[in-house]
Amino acid sequence: MAKVTLNVKGMSCSHCVNAVEKAVREAGASGTVDLASGTVTIEYDENAVTLEQLKRAIEEQGYDVV
Repeated sequence: MAKVTLNVKGMSCSHCVNAVEKAVREAGASGTVDLASGTVTIEYDENAVTLEQLKRAIEEQGYDVV
């Protein structure tokens, strides 16, 4: 299992938290958003999903991974 923390711009409310966490979950990982710091910490199996796929899933929800 790998663990990474990504900075995500554009999150401002609980809807944003739910959208990002759901996108990560649907991509095959588990993620926890820290709204105050604008980050999401993701744990994922590197054999099942790539970091690029996770970033793309978040960006498809309308947020910027920086």
